Amino acid sequence: MRVIVTRVQPQAQLWAQVLCQHGHDALALPLIETAGLPDTSALRQTWQRLPEYLAVMFVSAHAVVHFFAQKEALAQTGYALTATTIRAWGTGPGTRTALLQQGVPADRIDSPAMRGGQFDSETLWQLVQDQVGPGQRVLIVRGDTPGSAEPAPQGVGRDWLAQRLQAAGAGVDCVVAYQRAAPVWNAARLALAATAATDSSVWVLSSAEALRNLRSLLPTQNWSRALAVATHERIAQAARQLGFGQVALANPTLDSVLASIESMS
Repeated sequence: MRVIVTRVQPQAQLWAQVLCQHGHDALALPLIETAGLPDTSALRQTWQRLPEYLAVMFVSAHAVVHFFAQKEALAQTGYALTATTIRAWGTGPGTRTALLQQGVPADRIDSPAMRGGQFDSETLWQLVQDQVGPGQRVLIVRGDTPGSAEPAPQGVGRDWLAQRLQAAGAGVDCVVAYQRAAPVWNAARLALAATAATDSSVWVLSSAEALRNLRSLLPTQNWSRALAVATHERIAQAARQLGFGQVALANPTLDSVLASIESMS
């Protein structure tokens, strides 16, 4: 079975390789590209203010990588990180792994357990809400989509978490660590995607923003014969709204996604 993996690189290629090892014809076709910021001064200033925060919440592994890149830049000028008690929050296993790779001690990281299978802000909040009290501050490190005419819905993800924090009396600051953008596809990629919409390929979808990009790339495509595995109910809803004919739900782990793919064969 052909599988189209739409995650951001390098995760898309890694997932495709594992799926190929399980006998699937898996292709990496990322629907979001990421890049660093042209101006990182705000990130460097935020590093200098880290002792003000109870915790830093990272929305993705890319947020971790780009945020910590500025720590290295400051270290080269003699700046030493002193905020050794700050908690690091993340919603997914990829973010946790990225934090560990940056040297954050495991006992300072709060993220949903793998066995729970639910990796979102709601689950994270259940873990961290007892840490939060009036007057404390939390930093959210996120990406941005410059020039986007269609912002993400309010009340979900980081916005939902920010609302919970504010209701608990905490202050919330946000800093942009990287940029997201829709990919630019050539004619061959557009043709491949159009074929995959009708030939029983299974699309692995892990972002509602990715689906908005897909709609922009193929605005006239009929998706009624397309199959998808979505890694969150909100993403599944977005796929159905785009017109995907069959959408299965899986936890955002390779084992769960693989099981869902094989159930559709």
